[in-house]
Amino acid sequence: MKAVFLDKGTFSAKVDLYAPHGVSDYVVYDSTPNDPAIIIERAKEADIIITNKVILDAKVIKSLPKLKLIQLTATGKNNVDEMACAKHGVVLFNVEGYSVDSVPEHTFMMMLTAMRAGIYYHAQATNGNWQKDGKFCLLDVPILDLAGRTLGVVGRGVIGQKVGQIAQAFGMTVLYAERAGQFPRDESYTAFDEVLARSDILSLHCPLTPQTHHLINDENIAKMAKKPLIVNVARGGIVDSGAVVRGLDGGQILGYATDVFEKEPFADDELLIQIKNHPRTFFTPHNAWGSHQAQTRLWGILCRQVEKFIQSQ
Repeated sequence: MKAVFLDKGTFSAKVDLYAPHGVSDYVVYDSTPNDPAIIIERAKEADIIITNKVILDAKVIKSLPKLKLIQLTATGKNNVDEMACAKHGVVLFNVEGYSVDSVPEHTFMMMLTAMRAGIYYHAQATNGNWQKDGKFCLLDVPILDLAGRTLGVVGRGVIGQKVGQIAQAFGMTVLYAERAGQFPRDESYTAFDEVLARSDILSLHCPLTPQTHHLINDENIAKMAKKPLIVNVARGGIVDSGAVVRGLDGGQILGYATDVFEKEPFADDELLIQIKNHPRTFFTPHNAWGSHQAQTRLWGILCRQVEKFIQSQ
């Protein structure tokens, strides 16, 4: 079968992205613009499309009669029209479970950096301010421990649970949030609004759906009685950027650490840029998933899925 990989450049150059067994013709593009004409031209002879973030809408899928499989190199499926796949007999696979170490570790890197003002103190240690001050240490921005604090986890999948396990090792109390507006399904879940009210840190690990779009907004920030740090390693659209800026400026939240944005890479008019120099903000370029080990694991899972599909034909 012929496979086309539309955006290899979303991976590290050091990861071996070999062709899955059974792929006889393997065409690779470093990137592909979200232009239907270009996508169709590149994939018109393909049985299999491999992609991370290229948008495959109904028009594109309808225009590719040879297409049998779309294999995503990610867990999220929001860049593919699933109804169009079903209508035209195209199988859609994603990849799960590859970042069960990378994302939780990144989450705590961000959490610790924001709570301990890591970026701020790195700058103070290297820009001459420490020398100007003259004391053996600087403590002008409070350094905050994780131990003894309450962590609210929104999204109780494999990653959310791993974050909770690590938090307990730090001596934190963990609350898993029920879906907003729903009664807790069992005693291991806590009502969403109660999690907002009780959390010192709120960590987001839920998928982006119509129900979770801008879940963190002005109304819900107002319910955060303990003025928490918010950590987002889920999707940018779960958080209303304007609400975060207003919440931080107004003292309603402690800080914001995020790996994800509504537009990636973000544009010059991204509202979060306004708070980039706050000592408790920390931004990374959507790479929480991407440790070398996680990328290698992802590609192994992907190849096994594609190989099994080819064998079934």
